[in-house]
Amino acid sequence: MRHLRAAWRLLRTLVHVLAGWLTIRLLFPRWSPQRREATVQAWSQRMLRILGIPLHVQGHAPAHGPMLLVANHLSWLDILVMHAARHCRFVSKADVRHWPLIGTLATGGGTLYIEREKRRDAMRVVHHMAQSLAEGEIVAVFPEGTTADGRELLPFHGNLIQAAISADAPAQPVGIRYADRRTGRDSEGPLYLGDDTLVGSLWRTLAGRPFVAHVRFGTPQHAEGRDRRRWAHDLREAVDTLRR
Repeated sequence: MRHLRAAWRLLRTLVHVLAGWLTIRLLFPRWSPQRREATVQAWSQRMLRILGIPLHVQGHAPAHGPMLLVANHLSWLDILVMHAARHCRFVSKADVRHWPLIGTLATGGGTLYIEREKRRDAMRVVHHMAQSLAEGEIVAVFPEGTTADGRELLPFHGNLIQAAISADAPAQPVGIRYADRRTGRDSEGPLYLGDDTLVGSLWRTLAGRPFVAHVRFGTPQHAEGRDRRRWAHDLREAVDTLRR
């Protein structure tokens, strides 16, 4: 029964992805930014319901920008749950832009792309992030730079934190956790690590033990004279507390 239920959810997931793709291609060009943002958030909330993943949000998401959201990174689901909690512009690796369907969804959601293997590209992305923050937008980053197993946080890279310093914008730490619905312990189902494929991880999420997604917003911070490395260190400590 579990696999039959998972197959049904997978079919509904594909239909929902296709509906989102068509909305972005056909309707987004005519809609205001506010309507697009509200649609992305509603689409993400609906997707979580299709996947059978309850979302618990604690703390206060920013009502408006400028704000740099700084979160830990566990899974491809992180972007979905963050969007469901509060629409924001993500910074993602450039490869995502070329993924079938997913690339269109990510671009429609306002994603900024970075080519991680090119050191100079970080400067370009930081400039665009700072510009977005200066225009009053909410931008989100995963300073670990890759997904982790959740046991402990990887070091935070300070490069992208520079955008908040340049724009004189606050940064808000965010903790993400996936908990087994029965035991309350950390769930390994949604983890996306190493040689995992997106399809394999999705199926494990659908067919595995049920879990709950937790997103916890902390207190916004200002740089207050800290350089990017020191601020990244302090934000990492705040995120480490929030994700537990």
